[in-house]
Amino acid sequence: MQVNALLARIATWVLAAVIGVVYGVAGTIGQAAAWGILPVGLIVASVGFLALLIAVRTLTGERTSALACGLGALLATLVFANEGPGGSVVVPAPPEGATITAGLIWTFVVPLAAALVVAWPSASRLRSTN
Repeated sequence: MQVNALLARIATWVLAAVIGVVYGVAGTIGQAAAWGILPVGLIVASVGFLALLIAVRTLTGERTSALACGLGALLATLVFANEGPGGSVVVPAPPEGATITAGLIWTFVVPLAAALVVAWPSASRLRSTN
């Protein structure tokens, strides 16, 4: 019975990482969308990623799954932030004179959101101490 539980946990971690990769790709591509000066893509990608991490942690009841999801998204973001084989760049560097872009913010939002959700205290432990 212990082996089945371990295999189920490993499968959960792998599935969470794959979901993180998929959302990381979607968020990295979508973060560039803007409506005038409002970075709609960055806002939607950030809120969606935070909601995804919270959902994974809540549904699985463990930090490791949320960590796997965050690492998957981080891996996808880092891969797409580099120059592709054809020379295309999804997350360009800030132009001359600019200090920050939506893509640069996105590359920091992913690990910070993952760290926040993974490090957040467990609600069940908070209830049991009161």
